[in-house]
Amino acid sequence: MASPASGRVRPQAKPPGPPRVSSARFRPRGGARYTPALNPTAWHRPDLAVYGCLMPTNGPRRRALDWAAAHAPWSAWAWRNTAFVTAGLPLALPAAAALWLALCAPWKTGTALLLMLLASGVLTALQRGRFWSLLELDVPRVPAPAPWYTWRGVTGRLRAESTWRQCAYHLVAAPLAAVGGVVVVAAWGVGLVCTLVLSWLWAVPLRASMPDWSRQYVPLTVLGVLLLLLTPWVAAAVVRLDTGAAAALLGPSRAGELRRRVEDLAVSRAGALDAADAERRRIERDLHDGAQQRLVSLAMNLGLARATLTDLPPEARRVIDEAHREAKEAIEELNNLVRGLHPAVLDDRGLDAALSGIAARAPLPVELTVDMAERPSPTVEAVAYFVVSETLTNVAKHARATRVGVRLRRRADRLRITVHDDGTGGADPAHGTGLAGLVKRVGSVDGTIEIDSPPGGPTLITVELPCVL
Repeated sequence: MASPASGRVRPQAKPPGPPRVSSARFRPRGGARYTPALNPTAWHRPDLAVYGCLMPTNGPRRRALDWAAAHAPWSAWAWRNTAFVTAGLPLALPAAAALWLALCAPWKTGTALLLMLLASGVLTALQRGRFWSLLELDVPRVPAPAPWYTWRGVTGRLRAESTWRQCAYHLVAAPLAAVGGVVVVAAWGVGLVCTLVLSWLWAVPLRASMPDWSRQYVPLTVLGVLLLLLTPWVAAAVVRLDTGAAAALLGPSRAGELRRRVEDLAVSRAGALDAADAERRRIERDLHDGAQQRLVSLAMNLGLARATLTDLPPEARRVIDEAHREAKEAIEELNNLVRGLHPAVLDDRGLDAALSGIAARAPLPVELTVDMAERPSPTVEAVAYFVVSETLTNVAKHARATRVGVRLRRRADRLRITVHDDGTGGADPAHGTGLAGLVKRVGSVDGTIEIDSPPGGPTLITVELPCVL
């Protein structure tokens, strides 16, 4: 294109190309250079005509090299295991002294055992710290029944099987692991000396009396190299055996762990039941104080309108009457719903008053007997109320009975509920008669239920509930 001022032709601009990136260039003094233009994940040798990658790819060869480097004598794995077994040597000295005392003076075996028993707590804490600091292995602490300086703590510690398991570890497993640690340390020292023997002989002037030194010391060098290669695996084997013994003897036993887990689950389940019961109470309170009061106010206003507005057309009065009737029915249904969730009288006056209300509203005669000197926990009270309410509902719907007897009796920490009727029988939780939910509700608090309902009747339902969760 010609410029208007000079008349010269200006060269046409080239279209922009891709952004430039660094590329490999020849460097006379050699060295390594990162070249994203060729391979962004590799290092290349720029002093060669053809740049070859120095690192292997992620194939079997790379994995084999990584494994060999991770398990080499100079790796962190080898030195961590060596430090662990070496740290166990001083912790085995009390056990070694006790065993030496028992062997040299058999009549002092009891004294040696007593000393180890007194020192087992401190030794266990030190061993637990060794496992955590060097291997990051957490050995669970065995909970003590009482402080160690109290008489109850001393007697409880002597009776606990965990104490004797810990003593067995300190008297048997710890000395054996210490022997393994001595072997590991000796193997490292001997291997290092044998590997460097040729270097020492090379540094010392040879005498004429040693003409065949190469044939004598080359096998020692080979032996030293083999020892350096095998010692990390010996240390790993000692660590594996020591950790297995510690997991079995220093921490809580399998049965104790399961027992503690069951106790934790029981506590968490009791908390969940209490939370669910509190939530039902909150819903009952909100319905009673909110929606129910509004419906009552609506029914009262409709009743006043029906009584005062006498000059309305018949169609309007008919609509008011229908709305007033539906409002009263809604109030009744809401009352039944509130009582089914958690009646307020159950918290205020207990099971006797709450079940008396159920018996009074039942469509058939109910004989109620409550024999409780002390109220159970609120959650158990709610379950007992649900059991009686659901049972009476099932009797009224399905049993065709003429009389029902309900008896509640508390003995020690158990609440026994019996419901019997003279109906047709045949009640079975598997047939969907409402008893399936009853069985689940009773089982949620570790209760038991027995149903004796032969065809033709009568029916007897016996429920036992724990008074305290």
